[in-house]
Amino acid sequence: MRSLIPISNSCPGRVLWFTGLSAAGKTTLSTALCAHLRSLGYRVEHLDGDVVRRGMSSDLGFSREDRHENVRRITRAAEEMVGRGVIVLVSAMSPYRDARAEARGRIPEFTEIYVNAPVEVCERRDTKGLYQRARTGKISDVPGVDSPYEPPLDAEVECRTDQETVEESLGKVMRYLTPLLEKARAFGESSL
Repeated sequence: MRSLIPISNSCPGRVLWFTGLSAAGKTTLSTALCAHLRSLGYRVEHLDGDVVRRGMSSDLGFSREDRHENVRRITRAAEEMVGRGVIVLVSAMSPYRDARAEARGRIPEFTEIYVNAPVEVCERRDTKGLYQRARTGKISDVPGVDSPYEPPLDAEVECRTDQETVEESLGKVMRYLTPLLEKARAFGESSL
């Protein structure tokens, strides 16, 4: 991706938390960012909400309490990796502000990225049929349909994936992230 800003590859860990409705583009954007940062030599891990649900959160449902517990589990895993100098990309709907605020409170090196697309756009993109099943009453607790999604009030980056290409959204994230990583790298070098 030639249009993105190159960055140095030595830095302490941090979390980039991608939140948004199902099919808003969280996984697409975080997967692209993961590949880009790895190509620059960074240690990066991607915690995708769907993968986490099949693994360490397979015992949870989709109630508010279970969604909060899922975010707590992801936060604990991310916190451990950040302590080892890994950049952790979390792509999880995490529909409730209080759960995201708790994650932010536990991880000082936290960046919230709001992957914003209207529910109508997300429904058209939905390859899992989640919205259709919710609208026909086959499933419940789907944010944007019969359960709330609380958009961030103070996200560091907002990507309008209904209006931007993946590369444009990725460029927004990199413009925000680059100075943070450069500052962290400079601080690390000056403390040697």
